[in-house]
Amino acid sequence: MAKKIILASGKGGVGKSSLTAGLAISLCNMGLNTLVIDFDIGMGCLDLILASDDTGIFSWGDVIDNNCEPMTALRSTIGPKLLVAPTSFSEKYTPEALKQIISVYDKEFDYILFDAPAGVNGGFNLAAACADEGIIVSTADEVCVRVGLYAADKLFDMGMKNVRLIINRFNKKMTVKGHYLNVDEVINATYLQLLGVVPEDIKLSYCAVTGMQTLTKSKAKDSFMRIAKRIEGINVNLDVKLI
Repeated sequence: MAKKIILASGKGGVGKSSLTAGLAISLCNMGLNTLVIDFDIGMGCLDLILASDDTGIFSWGDVIDNNCEPMTALRSTIGPKLLVAPTSFSEKYTPEALKQIISVYDKEFDYILFDAPAGVNGGFNLAAACADEGIIVSTADEVCVRVGLYAADKLFDMGMKNVRLIINRFNKKMTVKGHYLNVDEVINATYLQLLGVVPEDIKLSYCAVTGMQTLTKSKAKDSFMRIAKRIEGINVNLDVKLI
């Protein structure tokens, strides 16, 4: 049975989709069969970030609508398998319908990562209803931390017990100058256990158009692997150079 994890942020602009892709690739590189499901209905971009070479036309909406078989909808990428979001919402897209199709993938994968859209409605609620665990992705500014806490509270309210924190796009120099919260302040403000810190990496900004295969030697890539190992239960110390 796959471990199903929602990655949520509460607001856009925190680099959540790139982080989701990076974690998925790292899990694959560890030999773990991984599926990523995009829940950003109408706004999904993971096929670009994951450099999908598949020209398939199906989404998880097509599976629910019985337009294709569940395995036919999966796309190949540079690492994990990908299930893209439909281009528009339908009343048929309910938590029960999503759980039914995800149960088909459950036995095929070690991990299923749900990339939730910004906000705490629509695709967020669908993803949260299907997940076992949660990861809140936040940058180290007060606005993102506040809405990240709100998203975490929503997950807890839905009965999720294990919700952890990743601080993304962390800029040590700007933090030292007092422009951003430090790591301890983010943890204290969210009340969440820290899973990892990913440094600001300009190379990631190119991945939305060129794909994650362009991310070769980078601090962010190394951080993705350390976090993936922690998700697997491997004890990996936090890189103190980042903080």
